[in-house]
Parts: sequence; structure tokens; C-alpha cells
Amino acid sequence: MPSAIVLINAEIGSEEEVFEEVSKIPEVSQAYIVYGVYDIIAKVDAKSMEELKEIIAAKIRKLPKVRSTLTMIVVEGREYRKG
Repeated sequence: MPSAIVLINAEIGSEEEVFEEVSKIPEVSQAYIVYGVYDIIAKVDAKSMEELKEIIAAKIRKLPKVRSTLTMIVVEGREYRKG
């Protein structure tokens, strides 16, 4: 199952609003508001690489108040989960 970590920059003052909208996307399995260069980190899981690209392009990047994103595709089979 293809996954990606998406780092999101939101317009100043809209971090909570963007976080709420990102969290509503069914394919987002985890989301965090963070301090630093980026405002939100989201983990996206999809059934195919094509679906993953579509989720990021159409559902995340086009959200109002998203300024920019940086996407890191997870290498399949190289994911570790503790516990």
C-alpha cells in the first residue's frame, strides 16, 4: 500500500483550520500540527501510487489556505511501527 508523508505550509493564522480540513480526508491516517518550517505533517495511505498522487494534488494541495507542500513517498516494505 503506497504511503506518503506530506509537510504542509499554511497561511499565517490558519494552521488549525487547515489541520481540521486535512484530518477530514479519509486517506489521511495521521496528522500533526508542528513547530518549525512546516505547520502540519500528514501521513497519507492509498491503494495505488496513482491514487496517492491524486489525493495529494486534488485533496491536500487545493485546500484553501495551503501555501505549499513537500511530499516524501515512503519506500514500500520499509516502514517500522513500534508495538
